[in-house]
Amino acid sequence: MKSAFCLRMHLVSVLSAALLAGAAVPAHAGLFGKDSPVPQWGLDAAKTPTPANIGDASAVILFDEYVEAIDGQGRAVEREREAIRILKPQARHEFCAVSYDVDEKINYFREWTLAADGKTFQAKDTDFVDVGAGEEDAVRDIPILLQTEKTRIVRPPAEDVGATILCESEELMAPWKREKVWNIQEGRFVYEALEIDLPPGSQFAESWHRYQPVKPVEDAPNHWRWEIKDMPRLDLRDVKASPAWDALAARMSVRWGDLAADGRDNQWRALGEWIEQLETNRPSPSPEISAKAQELTAGSSDFFAKLTAITAYIQKNIRYFVIERGIGGYQAHFASDIYRNRYGDCKDKTTLLISMLQAVGIRAHYLQVDSDRGVVDPDSPSLYSDHMITAIEIPSGFKDPRLQAVVTAKDGMRYLIFDPTDERTPVGNLPSYLQGGYGLLATGPSSQVIELPVLDPSANGSERSGKFTLAADGTLSGSVDTLNFGPQGAELRQFLKFTDEKERREYWESMVARDLPGVVLDSFQFVEPDSLAKPLEFHFKVTAHQYAHMAGPLLLVRPRVLGSAARYFDDKPRKVPFDLEATGRWHNSFDIALPTGYVVDETPDPVDLDMDFASYHASVTAKDNVLHYERTYTVRQVELPADRAADFRKFESTILSDEKGTAVLRKQ
Repeated sequence: MKSAFCLRMHLVSVLSAALLAGAAVPAHAGLFGKDSPVPQWGLDAAKTPTPANIGDASAVILFDEYVEAIDGQGRAVEREREAIRILKPQARHEFCAVSYDVDEKINYFREWTLAADGKTFQAKDTDFVDVGAGEEDAVRDIPILLQTEKTRIVRPPAEDVGATILCESEELMAPWKREKVWNIQEGRFVYEALEIDLPPGSQFAESWHRYQPVKPVEDAPNHWRWEIKDMPRLDLRDVKASPAWDALAARMSVRWGDLAADGRDNQWRALGEWIEQLETNRPSPSPEISAKAQELTAGSSDFFAKLTAITAYIQKNIRYFVIERGIGGYQAHFASDIYRNRYGDCKDKTTLLISMLQAVGIRAHYLQVDSDRGVVDPDSPSLYSDHMITAIEIPSGFKDPRLQAVVTAKDGMRYLIFDPTDERTPVGNLPSYLQGGYGLLATGPSSQVIELPVLDPSANGSERSGKFTLAADGTLSGSVDTLNFGPQGAELRQFLKFTDEKERREYWESMVARDLPGVVLDSFQFVEPDSLAKPLEFHFKVTAHQYAHMAGPLLLVRPRVLGSAARYFDDKPRKVPFDLEATGRWHNSFDIALPTGYVVDETPDPVDLDMDFASYHASVTAKDNVLHYERTYTVRQVELPADRAADFRKFESTILSDEKGTAVLRKQ
């Protein structure tokens, strides 16, 4: 899974708060009480001028170098040297950091500050703080039961504008690690380098993501070095509808030992074999697991019925907790322990699912993915990812329309993709954030990277209908009924799980108020069926004063009462793809009963726009003193290339124009 090898410029605020007590002292004490003169590499790096094209960056990384020294058993010692210049006050709390776990050791970690006035300071022992890596997950409300990874952070003394911070560390890496992921776009780099020093006769494999490969130089026998200069930072702050940062940022992976293979397919195969070997015997069913699986599927001869019974059991009864100790960040616990304890993280829940399916004659496999689409790159073999789900073998010839998340591997084997960590998405469907990404299928010699399916729009969305009455003074009141299905229904179920009545009211009032300012939510009710395959119902009643506006003898009213499908767009040149988030079909039907004495004088023109990636159809009609609005919004793709910017703007501007459309009522 992804690890924070160096937190540099993007530390979360909880880590910053832990270090506010640091003090600047003259250079007389190094880490562990040892004096350390400013190293020559740091003095040389500090002479580097600030680039003229720095833009609005608050800091610049003048020098960053990693050296991976690999011993005969494949274990690495990593040394990093880094020089950061502070350009703006906002960067005063930037830190160097080293992450480590129970089977790793920091040999040394030192910091010097070269102040703008020429004075030199060195961090003392009290300027270094160890912070549990789980604290960052706690900020994101991820339940942590056990996580042993920690991060040692230094609060540099005299960290002011114009100062140059120098950091050097050496760490003995975990004995099982065989990959270095080099994130080369985390900051604004002037110069960065990576070296790998291999034992005689060893080989390496490299892969690049979002960057043209750089040819290494062999400085010494089997000692290789890559260098990159003037790398701009990837800044997505003002880029709307953008894919995840990790999906777009440049990086390189270098692997050695058993993970080094020739050719892309062979590299993926080696990674998959490593995962399968790591999880050997972990899913083996215990007698208790076999008995429970047989009990759940008793009387079910149908493949889908067995799947539904077992997946629903795991979703409802196995709680999600992060449990990671050393290699436990990759390796699952034994299925028997997971079943007995009734909790586990993503790879644990996948392990138990594989075990229970095996007990009833269904084969399933580990599928390593990332929760952000685009991070797993089919052209860049790597273990860099953060999630584990399940690929379930589908019997030859078996077909069922409820099995929508299906892929076919290179060998012709069909797999149903299922995420047992997601407690609200039924088997057969797939969370939207996984659709269209890639994953590493761990099936021994047949291991390969596979593309995750993009589901048909019919698998996700909502049906919303509303009946309203408009008063002569412009007040609108009425009721709304919505059926939410697929991933959208799953998200609402998650919302209900983690909120109480008061929080739900406040949230929905704020949501409805986006379309109806000053609205009062008169009542609301969620109806959640036991079956995840059935839509979640949401019913509510509203009153909105001054919804319609007087214009002399006319009354202006917007037929589209609730719900916006428009996305933000601008005319800026586009360099990154558009993230459309999810496929789906959203249908709205609203009836507005007109006030006595008014008739419809004018309605907005109908809209019929059908493009390959999405369609939008809307119409307004009047009959029997009722104004009727109907629209269907369909998305067929999850991502649109940057060169389709003109099509994206056309589509979104059409939606926005329709949503602002006004009907004119005339008093008779």
